[in-house]
Amino acid sequence: MREMVVFSGSAHRQLAKDICDRVGVPLSPTSVQRYSNDCLQVQLGANCRQRDVYVIQPLVPPTQESLMELLLMLDAARGASAGQITAVIPHYAYARSDKKDASRISIGGRLVADLIVAAGATRVITMALHAPQVHGFFSVPVDHLTAIGVLAQYFRSRDLSSTVVVSPDLGNAKTATQFARLLGVPVAAGSKRRLADDRVVIDAIVGEVSGMRAIVLDDEIATGGSIVELLDRLQDAGCRGVSVACTHGLFVGPAVQRLSGHPAITEVVTTDTVPAPAGWPELQVCSIAQLFAEAIRRCHLGESVSSLFDGVDPAYAPPQQLVLPSDFTEHAPRSGDDHAPE
Repeated sequence: MREMVVFSGSAHRQLAKDICDRVGVPLSPTSVQRYSNDCLQVQLGANCRQRDVYVIQPLVPPTQESLMELLLMLDAARGASAGQITAVIPHYAYARSDKKDASRISIGGRLVADLIVAAGATRVITMALHAPQVHGFFSVPVDHLTAIGVLAQYFRSRDLSSTVVVSPDLGNAKTATQFARLLGVPVAAGSKRRLADDRVVIDAIVGEVSGMRAIVLDDEIATGGSIVELLDRLQDAGCRGVSVACTHGLFVGPAVQRLSGHPAITEVVTTDTVPAPAGWPELQVCSIAQLFAEAIRRCHLGESVSSLFDGVDPAYAPPQQLVLPSDFTEHAPRSGDDHAPE
C-alpha cells in the first residue's frame, strides 16, 4: 500500500485541514508564489515519489487563479513521480458550461476537464456537478459525491408536517425528488426561464405549496436571483415560509443582502464545499469534510465509494438507510477564514 500525501491550494485550506483531520494524515505544505509578471508558481513541500497524492482545491472565486493553482499542483506532483494523482474538487465551477447553447462558444466544462487530466490527474473526486453529463467529460475515473444525505440529516431534526421540497427549476427536480423522499415530504418545482446570467423568470410553480412551508433546494447559489424570483412565486401561491438549502453556497455579488434580509426566508443552509462568506453569522453550514475523507480513504484502500450513497442516490443500489456520523453537520456558522476575494 502506497503512502498517502495530501496537498491544498489557497482556495479553501480550512476544508482541506478538516478532511485531513478526519482521514488521519497531515496536510502537507504548499508554497504558491506570484512573480513580477503576474505568473504563478507552486511548490509541493513533501515527497511524492510513488505515493498516492491528493490535491484538494475547489474552483471558487477568483476561479481562474484557483484553476491555475490546481493545474500547477497536479503537474508538480506528476513531475515528482507520484504513483497516483487524485484531484479533489469539491466545487467544479465550469460544470455549468456543459453544452453549446449559442453560436461559436466553448464548452468550458469539457475543456477544463481535459486540462485537469492533461496536467496529471489520474482520478477526480467532486460533488454535485450542475449537470450529470459533465461526469463524462473526464477521461479518467470520477467519483461524483452528493450532499443531499448531509442536508437531509440537518432537516430531519424538526417537525416536517406541512412541508414541501421545492426545486427552482425542472432540471433539478430529480435531485429535489430524492431529497423529498429522504425527508418523507412532497415535492414541487418552478418553471424557470433564464434571460441572462443573473436574470431569470419563473412563470409558475408545478405542485401544491399553498399553506405549506417550503424547503427550496438548489445545487448552487451564486447571486441569489433565481431564489428571490422563486420566493415571489411561492408567496403568490400561498406558501407560509421558506428555508433555502444548497450544496455550493457561493453567495457572490448581492446574494448575501438579497437572502439575509428577505422576509420570507427563515434560514439559509449550505455546505462547506466553498468558503462561507464573511459577515453572515446566521448562515448555517453543514460540513462535508467527513464525506470527502471517507471517499479518499476508500479510494486509497481500493474499496467501493458508491456504497457511501446506498439509499441516498438512486443511481446506487441496493437501497438502504444511510447512517451518517454525528460530526457530518456543524450547525454553528463557520468563520470567513481563507475566504477568496470576490
